[in-house]
Amino acid sequence: MSTKTLIKNGLLITPEGIKQGSLLLSDGKISALVACETTADETIDAEGCYVAPGFIDLHTHGAGGADFMDGTVDAYLTASRMHAVHGTTLLYPTTVTSSNECLFETFETFRKAANQNTQGAQMPGLHLEGPYFTPQMAGAQDGCYLRNPEPEEYTDIIRRGNGLIKRWSFAPELPGAPAFAAELKRQGILAAAGHTAADFDECDAAFRSGCTHLTHFFSCMSTVTRRNAHRIAGTVEYGYWQDGMTIEIIADGVHVPQPLLWIVTKIKGADRIALVTDSMRAAGMPEGTYILGGLSSHREVIVEEGVAKMPDRSCFAGSVATADRLVRTMITLGGCTLHDAVKMITATPARIMHIDDHKGSLAVGKDADIVIFDENINIQRTIINGKTIYAKC
Repeated sequence: MSTKTLIKNGLLITPEGIKQGSLLLSDGKISALVACETTADETIDAEGCYVAPGFIDLHTHGAGGADFMDGTVDAYLTASRMHAVHGTTLLYPTTVTSSNECLFETFETFRKAANQNTQGAQMPGLHLEGPYFTPQMAGAQDGCYLRNPEPEEYTDIIRRGNGLIKRWSFAPELPGAPAFAAELKRQGILAAAGHTAADFDECDAAFRSGCTHLTHFFSCMSTVTRRNAHRIAGTVEYGYWQDGMTIEIIADGVHVPQPLLWIVTKIKGADRIALVTDSMRAAGMPEGTYILGGLSSHREVIVEEGVAKMPDRSCFAGSVATADRLVRTMITLGGCTLHDAVKMITATPARIMHIDDHKGSLAVGKDADIVIFDENINIQRTIINGKTIYAKC
């Protein structure tokens, strides 16, 4: 016998708009959107709060004091639980530049963690960030591991990943990058440009080869420069111009200040923008000193003013944002409607990752990944596959 759960007295954020109603869940799926109450085995009273699809984070390195490069199952479980508390129901653990030996160990740890993960955000696969980046745009990435994409190497990495790699970020101006993008497309892996000094034409070549997404737009990314006195458009300008290119932004209010939030949302719109945390281990934790990347890296960063910084404060070192903060920022600073802000962290990322047939919206037949929050985007309850993972006391 299937168990039915009714979520009543909620403001449902649906693809068509926000409306009062109830949601019926059964067998881990959304079975009905109803205008009035109906019978169920369990009833959850939303008490007038918003009921939305679960948040999807395409780019996160950790949370709760744990990083996905720590090399332990517990790190994965800790980070996924912390993100679930903040409304994330699905995330893509993200690596940093490292040795291949460390990367292969990450594959094995991820496999074990995914099988044991019952109390945190779902982890359908990995996002590899690097090592194919441009040194001058490396940011907080460890420069000693940077290199150009070579077919012998990346085909071996893909083979060893055996379906785990869902996305790979790289610099499209590097020698061999167009062929790399084409191979990622052939393998069904999202090819994303990031940590790049590419000019407009180099971006276009990558796009035509299969690169359709831009990693943390604005951050570690080229814009207008001069070459022999002539102005040359960069990656940012290409992202604005190319409608077929989706982007992601770290909407913590620090990485992307208010004027840029206004500009990018006006140009790209909610259908082409995904909100990401790009969070490191300090997400959900107090300010202070933390390790960037795996604990073995010993690379200290300072968390202050709501963001992680390199010790010399020369650049940011990832964010400490959680998904609820991203939505709140887009409304309070970005000038977005609640409906559009939620779309940017639900329907749009689901479509980017080609999982929108079962994730990303409140629709009959889709997975019962639900988040309930109040008018200030304070999370009241997180539900994954119909099961409550977190409920505010």
